[in-house]
Amino acid sequence: MNLSTKIRGGILLANAFKEKGVEHVFTLAGGFCNPALEGFMECQMPVVNCPHEQIAGHLADAHTRISRKPTVCLVGPEGFANAVPAMLEAAGERSPVIFVTGSSTLKRQGAGGFKEIDDVAIAAPLVKYSVQITEGERISEFVNRAWVAATSGYPGPVHISIPVDIMFSSYDANAGLHERPFNRSNREIARAWPDPTALKRVINLLENAKRPLIIAGHGVWWSKSEQKLEQVGKKLRIPIFNVPYHAKLLGEESEAYMGLADFHQYHPSKEAIHESDLVLMIGGRLDNQMNFGNPPFFTTDQTLVCVNGSHEELEYNQAADETLLADPGAFFDALSQISMTWADWFVLQRERRQKWVDQWYKHIAEETAGNSKIHPLQLSLDVQNQMGEEDWLIFDGGNTHFWSEIAVNMAGWRGQQLGGIMHPGNYSLLGVGVSFGIAAKSLHPDRNIVLISGDGAFLSGGLSIEAAFQENKPITIVIDNNGGLDCISQQQERLFSSGRHFATDFRDIPFHTMCEGMGGYGELVERREDIGPAVRRAMDSGKVAIVNVKCRGVISPIVAATSDKRDKASIE
Repeated sequence: MNLSTKIRGGILLANAFKEKGVEHVFTLAGGFCNPALEGFMECQMPVVNCPHEQIAGHLADAHTRISRKPTVCLVGPEGFANAVPAMLEAAGERSPVIFVTGSSTLKRQGAGGFKEIDDVAIAAPLVKYSVQITEGERISEFVNRAWVAATSGYPGPVHISIPVDIMFSSYDANAGLHERPFNRSNREIARAWPDPTALKRVINLLENAKRPLIIAGHGVWWSKSEQKLEQVGKKLRIPIFNVPYHAKLLGEESEAYMGLADFHQYHPSKEAIHESDLVLMIGGRLDNQMNFGNPPFFTTDQTLVCVNGSHEELEYNQAADETLLADPGAFFDALSQISMTWADWFVLQRERRQKWVDQWYKHIAEETAGNSKIHPLQLSLDVQNQMGEEDWLIFDGGNTHFWSEIAVNMAGWRGQQLGGIMHPGNYSLLGVGVSFGIAAKSLHPDRNIVLISGDGAFLSGGLSIEAAFQENKPITIVIDNNGGLDCISQQQERLFSSGRHFATDFRDIPFHTMCEGMGGYGELVERREDIGPAVRRAMDSGKVAIVNVKCRGVISPIVAATSDKRDKASIE
């Protein structure tokens, strides 16, 4: 007599993810998740136990962004609430993270079960797909549905809720596999190829343009088309700008890359965008950062074309004069066939970038010479001077983030090459930096990973440093320590009638000795000439390290430009 093998629902869940090719799971281990953890253990899936569920979510998000493969964040019912900020951050970057909640018992749903919350409804506005599994036989099916939703079209995070009684109940090992699709391994993602007639209209617009430019968004990253983007820019001599906050698509040293499409963090983008007669926005949205496609960001007498790989993304771009549904890579292939170039226009943008960079270097030299306290821009430049071309730079914070954006453009123009750059997404969520650094180190163990973090940002997510120790991921953290939430203080001083700031100061926190106490390397820096040697010693220590740099608070151009004194409370 043949007896079918029985396994718990949690093991079915783990097996389904294993078949999809998931390589890492991030969690805070809890009783509701134990059957799934048993499954991951049995199928030899690497699981990282984190000190907090939000950290688990950020680690999964960062791992997904870098690898461009979905990663799992597994939490319990109460941990779901802690993971919500990570869902928000992942959604902003369209990161296809699979969030899984071990939830309250299904058979007593609505009766006040242990730790019962409506996690499906809470997650729904933040993710592409949120579902509760109500039948153990369908576990594999819903993993497949969630996976397809996360990776297809307009990618993004998804959420699966699996009640604890289904987690612990036993099912046949092949439960649900008697129905199609019989093969539930990861499949090639379907991509949209452009309609020939619509593509021809856009190509004609480009061929008749005198001053075209490209604004590229995160859709280019998720379609793995950044190399084609660079090739098109170089071949056709079309200047390329990056949507602010989103993943850097090209190295700052790239000939075709000019900077952020942000009038404050990279002023020459304003001249370029306003003078352009054709803007090709590829893989991005006409959201608040693009002023929803309207003046004064774009002009009324230019043509704005949006090219997106999914209809969901095009729905955000109704303001465009012309839209094209096309995978970015397929669109770049079509552009590469054009024989025209726009060399003079291209050279003009490079000349403007050079002038902008030279002005900033002159400005920071004068600032450094006239003030003994360290400027945050100088901090970022000095840190980069210690980094190699394959090292990763992470930055996190308010003004710390904004100054670092300027610094990487400056250093990149002068040849500084980095292996990669990561930073908070368009929600400006503080505290992601350490988690991002750990993920970068996990995927690039032989490279130096350096995080420049504001002190407020580190306080928001500093507990995640324990995961770096636990997983033996020696990253270097450089803290821009100005003694408070400087970005907010500067806004308050321009808003409040007293001209003062309130409830934004910190005490003098010895971040470096905290790291030493945990078993890492720590060093305090109070003079500019000590920054480089301290960062080098930290990287060479082979330990998790914190370099605590005493800096002065300096308002960044974006905050200064968008915070009119007493009129505006925050960045609009």
